[in-house]
Amino acid sequence: MTKKERVLAAIGGRQPDAVPTCFSMHFPKDQNAGEAAIRQHLDFFRQTDTDVLKLMNENLIPDMGPIRSPADWAQVRTLSMKDGFMVRQMELCRRLLEESPAEAFRVGTLHGICASAIHPIEHRYGYREVREMLCEHLRENKTPVLDAMKRINEVLCQLARAYVEAGMDGVFFASLGGERHFFTDEEFAEYIEPLDLQVLETVKRAGGHTLLHICKENLNMQRYAGYAPLADVVNWGVYETGFSLRQGRELFGGCAVMGGFANHAGTVLADGPAEAVKAQARQAMAEAGRAGFILGADCTLPTGIDYSLIRAAVEAARE
Repeated sequence: MTKKERVLAAIGGRQPDAVPTCFSMHFPKDQNAGEAAIRQHLDFFRQTDTDVLKLMNENLIPDMGPIRSPADWAQVRTLSMKDGFMVRQMELCRRLLEESPAEAFRVGTLHGICASAIHPIEHRYGYREVREMLCEHLRENKTPVLDAMKRINEVLCQLARAYVEAGMDGVFFASLGGERHFFTDEEFAEYIEPLDLQVLETVKRAGGHTLLHICKENLNMQRYAGYAPLADVVNWGVYETGFSLRQGRELFGGCAVMGGFANHAGTVLADGPAEAVKAQARQAMAEAGRAGFILGADCTLPTGIDYSLIRAAVEAARE
């Protein structure tokens, strides 16, 4: 099987010739844009030999001014694929498609509405502050906030469609907002889920596959049960949430599941040795089963992890 065929077998719930693998890394800030980013992606893919080639996305929704009240969200303008940050991301997409092997399963990263709504102001106030601010503003006066979120979501749908039309096999969709300590279940269902599902549906209508990544810790995983019909693969923080791969299989039904490794410093994938990495890979495959499973990490790996340790996990998947 080719790498793409392995992933498609997992999506179809079939037994592949080897368990497919998906790992990605945050590259250094001075090497995550332009030509340097292309070189980093290709070098990572070559050295690790993973099956999924994931295009990172550091081209975030831009700052459009300070936000301190619900009314301030009105300044969030309509965005399009002609905006500079989208032009840069699609240039990376086209270059990576040109220079990477077509037999790989290639996906573009797209941040969901919760993360995308806070990206413009996160650098102003800090991550925790903007997460709490978004919740507070929606509770105080949801209309201008939700209207701004819907405008942002339109360009996310445009990026989703553009990825697939350019030749990507699908979209790695990172959803944020499922933590119990920010939104309530009812708020998530009203503000986050419909917009997330709009993007996932756009990918499917364009003919692409969806890899749903559920971000962060203290998650109420039940909030994502309704995402299953639009998800081909689901990935979450097994080690952060205590929600096992087996539980994920039950919750998400026919979706393939992805995981097996924690992504933080101090874990076996970060510190090794290689034999310990291989042992954990075998344990994950034994728990999840080899059909409908992709071996990977709970989240994108931090900068600086030894590529040879990732390669050890990939080798174990192909034993």
